[in-house]
Amino acid sequence: MTQNNNYVIIDDIPVEINGEKNLLELIRKINIQLPTFCYHSELSIYGACRMCMVENEKGGLEAACSTPPKPGMVIKTNTERLRKYRKNILELLLANHCRDCTICSNNGKCKLQDLAMRFNIKLVRYTNTAEFPDIDSSSFSIMKDANKCILCGDCVRMCNEIQNVGAIDFTRRGSKMTVSTAFDIPILQSNCVSCGQCAAVCPTGAIVVKDDTEQVWSVLSDPNCKVTVQIAPAVRVAVGKEFGLGSGVNGIGKIVAALKLMGFNEVYDTSTGADLTVLEEANEFIGRVEKGEKLPLFTSCCPAWVKFLENKYPEFVSNVSTCRSPMQMFASVIKQQAVSGGKRHVHVAIMPCTAKKSEAKRDEFKVDGVPNVDYVLTTQEIIQMIKESGIVFEDLEPEAVDMAYGWMSGAAVIFGVTGGVTEAVLRRVSNNKSNVGLRQIAYTGIRGLNGVKETTIPFGDKQLRIAVVSGLKNTTDLIERIKGGEHFDLVEVMACPDGCINGGGQPYATAEERSRRSEGLYAADKLCSIRRSEENPLMMSLYNGVLKGRVHELLHVDYTKKK
Repeated sequence: MTQNNNYVIIDDIPVEINGEKNLLELIRKINIQLPTFCYHSELSIYGACRMCMVENEKGGLEAACSTPPKPGMVIKTNTERLRKYRKNILELLLANHCRDCTICSNNGKCKLQDLAMRFNIKLVRYTNTAEFPDIDSSSFSIMKDANKCILCGDCVRMCNEIQNVGAIDFTRRGSKMTVSTAFDIPILQSNCVSCGQCAAVCPTGAIVVKDDTEQVWSVLSDPNCKVTVQIAPAVRVAVGKEFGLGSGVNGIGKIVAALKLMGFNEVYDTSTGADLTVLEEANEFIGRVEKGEKLPLFTSCCPAWVKFLENKYPEFVSNVSTCRSPMQMFASVIKQQAVSGGKRHVHVAIMPCTAKKSEAKRDEFKVDGVPNVDYVLTTQEIIQMIKESGIVFEDLEPEAVDMAYGWMSGAAVIFGVTGGVTEAVLRRVSNNKSNVGLRQIAYTGIRGLNGVKETTIPFGDKQLRIAVVSGLKNTTDLIERIKGGEHFDLVEVMACPDGCINGGGQPYATAEERSRRSEGLYAADKLCSIRRSEENPLMMSLYNGVLKGRVHELLHVDYTKKK
């Protein structure tokens, strides 16, 4: 074993080096969980928190996250010196941290709290310099409390490296260093696109999803309100883990049952709205291809992507599909058709996405100043409400969504994963409507969780070039290629890496868990008796009913107008 000298001795255990980039990866390979705040395998190495320090054979300390493994190294991970070192770091962080843990939205899922308990911190020897909250609540989607920030840099690297937005960064120096927007302007006034990925990686409660649960509880308790709700496709595969059902398990039936117990009057599936989106976007796509105008057609389902384009590439806004998102299409129809019996009609949307909160506030989606979607709850918020209700989720008998909007296709269900919108549109425009045709579309290269996927498909006498991209850094790279002269006919964009299954409003998921969520949506698609949007019998009813003569008014939007 020792003859090839490709081993590191960790706590007296020889561990083979097999492509690991740093000592931390090697240590975790033998199930030793070194504490970290600033390490994420998908982000660059920062090495700021120093919690992962190890002791070498000469008595020196090295950060495991930023130290490459070398054959022959001998290290210790759990010495008396290291334990004192880590405890002191934790005490210093707690001394500069607002300690309202019991009422913090991250209570129970805070890394600082977890590590303080793990290292048995009972007393902080230093004066608390951050006694009171320092909150920026200007955004419709997220809240930032500077006094809960531990300067790990996770949010900064996510915003700059993965999303390429650059809305936040480190400002000032030394003890006055903080994470903020340029010139400390409110988040709402910055170039933030509300994707919520900063909140997803924040280890404390420094950046959290804005909580609208109290407002929803209020209308549920109001006898003068009729409350309807829609559930986005990606939500169904993200709730189960929180209630012990496992990652990627399709929990839509139990979610419906829980919502009805909580008092929602009518419960629907956003997939119905996605079917409308497919029909409208497919028609728009065919029209643009035939005319050769305003190509590529960019999908418009993701509000963070739309906002990003408005901020950074306004010259391409006219290339964005005029179709409203499935949430907004469905809300438009429901608000038009719902019979409220003289009560105030309140419509709620449960979304994997924090940016949907901002989308709901846009003037384009209001009628006489009243939004089509009154409140947006993220997956995390609805999980909290279910827990607050005392509902034993895992024991619920699954229930179906309400009619008359109870029909949806499998094509609509896969909207929640990157490539799903494109596949749904291709199912619509393809001439081969057989099961074989479905499988052929599935294997054109648009499935999978790669950040950028490209394919070419035949359409009449043309060859259509299609790109599917997730993550705004990947999107930026693709747009620059288009600006450089590359041609694409259709480009699907999801701001969050891997699509809505990894939305900022979802419970945090590892790469493996995101893969399971993806598999869960494709499995749900296969179980649908209707696989194509145009086969949904509800569509014809809507087009002959509430949408007759009002398709553009209710299902489309003009993003080119001055905001």
